[in-house]
Amino acid sequence: MIIDTSKSSLPIFQALANKTRLGIINNLATGEMNIGEIAKKLGISNPITTRHVQQLEEAGIVKTRRTPGKFGLQKIVSLAISEIDINFPEKIFPEYRLYETDVMLGHFTDYQVEPTCGLADEKNYIGLVDQSISFLDSQRVNAQLIWVGKGYFEYKIPNSISADDHPELLDISFEIASEFPISNNDWPSDITYYINGKKLGTDLVKGNYADVRGRLTPIWWPDTCSQYGEIKHIRIGQYDTSIDGVPLSSVNIHDLNLENTDYFTFRIASEENTEHVGGLTLFGEKWGNHAQSIKVLTYVS
Repeated sequence: MIIDTSKSSLPIFQALANKTRLGIINNLATGEMNIGEIAKKLGISNPITTRHVQQLEEAGIVKTRRTPGKFGLQKIVSLAISEIDINFPEKIFPEYRLYETDVMLGHFTDYQVEPTCGLADEKNYIGLVDQSISFLDSQRVNAQLIWVGKGYFEYKIPNSISADDHPELLDISFEIASEFPISNNDWPSDITYYINGKKLGTDLVKGNYADVRGRLTPIWWPDTCSQYGEIKHIRIGQYDTSIDGVPLSSVNIHDLNLENTDYFTFRIASEENTEHVGGLTLFGEKWGNHAQSIKVLTYVS
């Protein structure tokens, strides 16, 4: 589960801020238990245990099911997630001037796809799943979710840098997961990034997540399919390129030749010559956990 510091994540923080509920989580780490077993382990009553389990379930931390027991139906409780990552807000170079561009997922200008692959908007699939011709469908520009088992998507990004500007930092952010048929929270994928054909580096995406529903994911989308991704920030500065603050390569903003051009190309690729060929899934502003598509921030002085 990936959360942030917005109000929508508050139920998760509240669910964790209690020693009894933490005790329930720790006991469930060894396997599923019924309400009576949990209550006995913690030395509390069944009704109190039920209330704590309900709060954990509402937060998406545990899941329950009912099965026949000795005295009728019993509630079986198990962990719904294996980890929680928290994305904190960031403030970078506020003294610089800023150009901001939003690029829709379906506005790719070049692509290469191998199944599993497909596109969807907030209401339905676009074209046919696992058919490369669907990526030429006229409705592709409305895509809120695109996925590919192996291949790439390339975008032409409008370049706002003028002749009088001194480029300081390029920040490109997006929500991304790997790609596994149905879903798999533990399905690593090496994703490689390029600007103007220059390789920025390769980063690992951990999985194709469906442990909980994405906050923005449309209701028609199945629970078992990819729900949300990891928010990634690629930052190309004066000295190097980093992703989420971790150095990725020595490529700097001056290596990209951004001056005096109307646009630059940005490619996101799952390539066959990497260790983890796990595909990629991109989430738009109406899908996943973050209300954005591909956001490009250019800081200049």
